Amino acid sequence: MGRVYHRLIDVFPLDAMDSAVAADMNDGPFSGLRVLDISQGIAGPYCGQMLWQQGAEVVKVEPPAGDWGRHVGTVAGAHSALSVAYNAGKRGVCLDARHPAGREALRRLADGADVLIQNFRPGVAARMGVGYQDLAPHAPGLVYVSISGYGEDGPYASAPASDSVMQADSGLMYANQDEAGVPRRIGVLMADIATALYAAQATMAALYRQARTGLGSHVQLSLFQACAALQVNDILAYGMAGARRAGPVSAPNGVFDTADGRLSVLALNNDQFARLCRALERPEWLLDPAYADNAGRMARRETLHRELAAQLATRTSCHWIERLSREDVLHARVRGYDELAAHPQAQHVDLLQTLAQPGVGALPYAALPGLAQRRPLAAAPAIGQHTRDVLRDWGWTASDIQALLAAGALVQGNVQAEAA
Repeated sequence: MGRVYHRLIDVFPLDAMDSAVAADMNDGPFSGLRVLDISQGIAGPYCGQMLWQQGAEVVKVEPPAGDWGRHVGTVAGAHSALSVAYNAGKRGVCLDARHPAGREALRRLADGADVLIQNFRPGVAARMGVGYQDLAPHAPGLVYVSISGYGEDGPYASAPASDSVMQADSGLMYANQDEAGVPRRIGVLMADIATALYAAQATMAALYRQARTGLGSHVQLSLFQACAALQVNDILAYGMAGARRAGPVSAPNGVFDTADGRLSVLALNNDQFARLCRALERPEWLLDPAYADNAGRMARRETLHRELAAQLATRTSCHWIERLSREDVLHARVRGYDELAAHPQAQHVDLLQTLAQPGVGALPYAALPGLAQRRPLAAAPAIGQHTRDVLRDWGWTASDIQALLAAGALVQGNVQAEAA
């Protein structure tokens, strides 16, 4: 559909389009776009899921054993939290690419896609018959997305990569070292998620180019590159200073216990420190020449933090939040996910939607920000849940589908079994 939209936009200005076409496009900027997602895990699947949230039809192709992401982390039935989060809304096809007819079926599906997403090690997609060089000559408008650990070539191209490996190898753990200089893993799947975001952005740029010129693209990026881009400021700062400063860069700046919880409290400049002094009724801090600037406060950070901690521990979080808010001090309650759901702003913006996942239950789901309108949530598919439906919708005959199912090249999932 990407090539069709290109011709529509060339021939008819948007304000002259048939109202039915305009209404369909308003369902999401990528309404009508066909995305074939043969990736597994996080980076590729989340890239495809973001396109789904913006209107695309995304078909998730899995082997009979399923995407490996179904089997890690928090698991319930045939899904993990990871597989639900990054595959919600997609339609599922199960295909055995080890079978010759399965490889041919995969190639046929790829020939019908506007976007293909894969995140195998370099060379694997080509061995399956769906490498970029296999498809591009017959589909000049195809946007082909390759996500790898370290890149398509080079000394590390074939090295195994995971989020933890990449956090260590790209400097993310170094950036997250504690004040004693001990590197620490960031507690979310930052390398994978960042790569998904960069992949989605690059895919959208390629689709814009395709709409303007009719030409496709081979989008290539790696977790290694994405993690470096994520740290552009820190890498620059290290280049300027020749060292990495661990811990906060201002004082006070930390997490402090109250009588019933914890607050993050900080001041980044003199004006903010003055606001904090007023909120805590500490005029002596404001008049102390030792605290006149951030350098002085940093030099006496331990003393300042000790006094601040002692004061905050005497009253409840609500008491201090009221005082700090009154003076517009930078602060926040340290929240868990239940408290996030109860956050007044979260409720105001409908931050967490409810996703009904068969076999799992009702789950909180944080949708993509910045959408003009949200697409209604849909469950992540069971393995092969929509195999027959997708192939029929993509123009395959019933006899072709049945022959491949009988040969074991395709699998139609048992949705009722998962729901039970």
